[in-house]
Amino acid sequence: QVQLVESGGGLVQAGGSLTLSCAASGSSSSINVRGWYRQAPGMKRELVAVISSGGSINYAASVKGRFTISRDNAKNTVYLQMSSLKPEDTAVYYCNAVGSNLQVWGQGTLVTVSS
Repeated sequence: QVQLVESGGGLVQAGGSLTLSCAASGSSSSINVRGWYRQAPGMKRELVAVISSGGSINYAASVKGRFTISRDNAKNTVYLQMSSLKPEDTAVYYCNAVGSNLQVWGQGTLVTVSS
């Protein structure tokens, strides 16, 4: 039904900025919550940020003040604006979508922050 495609990953210098996008296609009308997760080398996958259809937002403590999640419901797209990037932010970033009777994950996009 629903497919998620991330884009915007790449190589960026420490202190720089990058914006990720995740577009949903298919039967996305039932999606309520969308989020971003990441998995760094040798680490567990962790929550980065989530946003509900009503605009409620939560961030991981490690990214508060640096990352901003937003959502364009008309375009079925969620964004993650990242600034003041650190080498510790290097990870594969995954988006997901949760709604009634569904949970979908994207394929992931690699973000590499160099020092």
